[in-house]
Amino acid sequence: MKTPSLIHFTEKDYDHVYEPSEDTFLLLDALEEDAGLISELQPTLCLEVGSGSGCVTTFLGFLWPHAYYMASDINPHAAAATKKTGFHNGVPIDPVLSNFATGFGARLHKAVDILIFNPPYVVTPSSEVGSSGIEAAWAGGVDGREVLDQFIPHIEGLLSEKGLFYLVTVKENRPLEIMAHMKEVYGLYSKVVMTRRAGIEGLAIIRFSRVEH
Repeated sequence: MKTPSLIHFTEKDYDHVYEPSEDTFLLLDALEEDAGLISELQPTLCLEVGSGSGCVTTFLGFLWPHAYYMASDINPHAAAATKKTGFHNGVPIDPVLSNFATGFGARLHKAVDILIFNPPYVVTPSSEVGSSGIEAAWAGGVDGREVLDQFIPHIEGLLSEKGLFYLVTVKENRPLEIMAHMKEVYGLYSKVVMTRRAGIEGLAIIRFSRVEH
């Protein structure tokens, strides 16, 4: 499957929007690995939280063009970039400027069939967390978990009964602990779909679901 074209961006754009990197491409590979499962699921509504350039949602649109694609980002440049990437690649995306999915209100309650989050996972001082600028793309606070831990309570209320949730982690995030917590507290099954080492980062894509796959 081809990677979405990003030729509409300039180097200056990446001063404000996270440039797709190894974590992005691992997520694309994991989604392609799960293409059969996604097709079997026949999703009708997909949401990427923290969409950045829009590369991931656009790629998912290539894999399954029959869904309604929504995205959220706290960074206004990223929300605009997501719309632009979808447009230039023929994938309609409806981005909303929002922290997590709060901008959608109750409309998405247990309605999201594919939920994706590549959170800011880099270990940083807590003071760097919560910006609406480019640093919001990587600043994860203590253990790189502060933003993810804020989002976790929202997942159960977003995911449909058949839904899949894809999460990007690094080893510093303690992914096994995350998986255990999601099962114990929310009853969500999990599977590591793909791993990769990128420099010093040990990346993993974890898939969560209400039923075991």
